[in-house]
Amino acid sequence: MPYRWETDRPNMAELHLWPHQSLTAHGFSVFMASFFLLAILPVFWLIGTVLLWGLLPFILAAIAGLWWALRHNSRERSVLEVLTLGPQTARLTRHNPRGPTQDWQGNTHWLAVDLHVTGGPVPHYVTLRGGGRQVEIGAFLSEEERKALFVELSDRVRLLRRA
Repeated sequence: MPYRWETDRPNMAELHLWPHQSLTAHGFSVFMASFFLLAILPVFWLIGTVLLWGLLPFILAAIAGLWWALRHNSRERSVLEVLTLGPQTARLTRHNPRGPTQDWQGNTHWLAVDLHVTGGPVPHYVTLRGGGRQVEIGAFLSEEERKALFVELSDRVRLLRRA
């Protein structure tokens, strides 16, 4: 699951959430090398001819475009959400890849964890309500992960209220 409870004590909990990152740095290198070899293979028999120089810019443009697209996607998915639940205060901080960090804070006692089965941008949309605002959490997770997150988060908030 792309979230983990970092701190788990009776009176405090910290949750880190992030989007899936299925392509590792090693996987990126292997994929780019494989793509280069497969792209150059059909024109291998053209080495030493003028036709190679006509096709080479297009092959290099395809490789550069794929490189840029994969790197751009990796940068855009470097989101980190940190939810800190204490006995008095709940705080959600979202570290965006570009732009400012977003911050929300509310009283743990009045914190409500809501699951919107329909009506949100994604099915089974999880929100936190408190402090006069309602904020999303884990919108980048899959539907099953959002359902599991809702159950875990509801249980943790209930336990913190008892402590």
